[in-house]
Amino acid sequence: MDGILDLLNEEQKKPVRDTEGAVLVLAGAGSGKTRVLTSRIAYILRDGKATLSQILAITFTNKAAGEMKERLLKMIDGEPENAKWICTIHSMCVKILRQFADRAGFKSNFSIYSETERANVIKKTFHELDYDDEKLLKSAKFHIANAKMLGLDPDQYYRKYRDEFGIDKIVNAYDKYNEHLRLNNALDFDDLLLETLRLLKRDKEVLDFLSDKFKYILVDEFQDTNKVQYDIIKLLASKHGNLFAVGDDDQSIYGWRGAEIENILRFDKDFPEAKVYKLERNYRSTKAILSFANCIIKNNLSRRGKTLWTEGEDGDKPVYYQAEEEAVEALYAARIIADGVLKGGKYSDYAVLMRINALTRSYEQEFTKYGIPYKVFGGFKFYDRKEIKDALAYLRLISNPYDSEAVERIINVPRRGIGGKTLQVMNDYAQQTGLSLYDACVDCEQLSLPRATKDKIKDFAALVRDFIISAQETPVSQLVRDVLTVTNLRSEYDDGTDDGDSKLANLDEFIASVDDFSRLNPNATLDEYLNQVTLATDVDNMDDGDYVTIATIHAVKGLEFPCVFICGLEEGIMPSSRTDGVSREAEEERRLMYVAITRAEKNLYLTRSKSRYLYGHRDLTRPSRFIAELAPELGIQPIQSPYAYGGGRYQNTYREGSYGGGGRALYSSADGFESDIPVKTTSSFKPSFGSAKSNPVGGKKDYSVGLRVRHPKFGVGMIIAVKNGGTVLNVAFDGQGIKELSASIAPLEII
Repeated sequence: MDGILDLLNEEQKKPVRDTEGAVLVLAGAGSGKTRVLTSRIAYILRDGKATLSQILAITFTNKAAGEMKERLLKMIDGEPENAKWICTIHSMCVKILRQFADRAGFKSNFSIYSETERANVIKKTFHELDYDDEKLLKSAKFHIANAKMLGLDPDQYYRKYRDEFGIDKIVNAYDKYNEHLRLNNALDFDDLLLETLRLLKRDKEVLDFLSDKFKYILVDEFQDTNKVQYDIIKLLASKHGNLFAVGDDDQSIYGWRGAEIENILRFDKDFPEAKVYKLERNYRSTKAILSFANCIIKNNLSRRGKTLWTEGEDGDKPVYYQAEEEAVEALYAARIIADGVLKGGKYSDYAVLMRINALTRSYEQEFTKYGIPYKVFGGFKFYDRKEIKDALAYLRLISNPYDSEAVERIINVPRRGIGGKTLQVMNDYAQQTGLSLYDACVDCEQLSLPRATKDKIKDFAALVRDFIISAQETPVSQLVRDVLTVTNLRSEYDDGTDDGDSKLANLDEFIASVDDFSRLNPNATLDEYLNQVTLATDVDNMDDGDYVTIATIHAVKGLEFPCVFICGLEEGIMPSSRTDGVSREAEEERRLMYVAITRAEKNLYLTRSKSRYLYGHRDLTRPSRFIAELAPELGIQPIQSPYAYGGGRYQNTYREGSYGGGGRALYSSADGFESDIPVKTTSSFKPSFGSAKSNPVGGKKDYSVGLRVRHPKFGVGMIIAVKNGGTVLNVAFDGQGIKELSASIAPLEII
């Protein structure tokens, strides 16, 4: 552990050395906060102030926790099992609740319900309460999550929101939902936090034990904490008072799920003796990109204030591009990516970031046309896919036979001839006797069902029982293989279609993920594996493959890419349609823009479409207000100032700056739309990263009408038109229709 401080700059060394009491580190994007966190732990260990098991270091994603743990263990030459308290805050709560389950009021093998399971149970409660209102159901899902996030029980929530439409029915559903969780021995994500807080508040012995155990507490991404999380952290730090909070108020982007920026803004008021440090030196981006980031975030009022800087290169100025419609916007990105790869870059150097995942379609279409590999993040998560949920339901039931939601999900997967009416009889029996649905399977002789149906249920119960027994000694990786084989789960999806093949491939990927987990955790139990999977985030599923990342900005927080496209920069998208004026929501949207900008290392492109097809219709769009705020950096001069917000509509006009000439108005009033400034079509992009490779996309070829060509995705087709001086091709593909392709980058083979 020699030389712990050698790799730190002067502003990083100060909070590492300051080990006692409350400390807040305002760490700007790319300022090396993970290095500071791990160095501080190593520094404490070196000085003998605590053992590794007495240090709690929590963050918000498995990926971040894994990186922190890996770096630290290399620094101290430690063993992974001693670093179990370097984890996510949800994982920490799971450990505490399993250890003190009897005091918390449930069994230690409780299931953890994801959003999917929660939605299923809420829907079931609506059916039981004889509520038949889809709009109310949607509202109930929001209110139940909100109630738990605020730490309120049904009665408390009713008193606080008594004027909300349908609140009587909603709190009834909330109460019954909680009852189902108790019967199923299950907790949802919010319960993990809420039940931990309740345990610490009501059980002094548990609080004394844990607050004494953790001599030093370090919290990463502190700006993302909500009220319940902050209360847990303060209670755990109550004995020793050594709380080290690291965060960036300028990157607080989760207000919509309860994160309170006030936690970081008022930290030194909650802890009057706290020391506050700033990390402003950036090790990620060029000066040009940092200038861009500083320019946008200075417009926020609710911030402590810091300015990112670097000793790195000036770099290329960010580029602003406006397309006529979304396909052209995506084609612009495709051409730059193809050009970059041709010059020696990698696909993984590029990320296309957006405010909402509804914008991915045009990029997926254009990238498919030109053979550009990509993956979409921030939408449908791997562990939320039906086939993976089915496999996990078997494992959840094996771990926790009380989990009736798991029984309902897989009792007829693959098909066993056990239908909805049979399930209703079983549910009625379970409700009358106070037993679980699995107990109803075991007691199937007591049910008023035909003999053939009872035999099917009995077989299912025996199957699960055998797995429960074998799971006590079988390694997790082998158990998963046994479940898929013995249940013949693959047969459910093996229907010969592309969709079925994709589901089978996902099951293979699932097995591979279990193997990866088992290699890193050779002695892990089934419960520990389920903890890891259930608490996984979309970012945790990103790998090192060579593909373009298409993602929502929320999904890539904490990541970085050599080249970033921020697309859809239009009012109503970025910022969102819920944003108006200088509200709290507007400031969060601006922080989101700041996060997107600071993901870029070398090159940054801002793009928008003058018209966009979205939510079933095409509309003309207005440029994002953030383009106005970045006008000095982009060489665009606003005509009128200050910005005018009227009736939820953003009004501003621009004049062309560095592109020469007087330019044209974007729009001259809230109701009139003209056109954008002339497009800057030349790119300053010079890929100076990645390894050289052969060009995988198209090249210059002599195309003519009548030629037969082959495309890797669309198959064989014929060129039916060559347009725009040979730069655009119309190709009629067999069974695929006519596709319009850019001749310069289309991966076409002449046959």
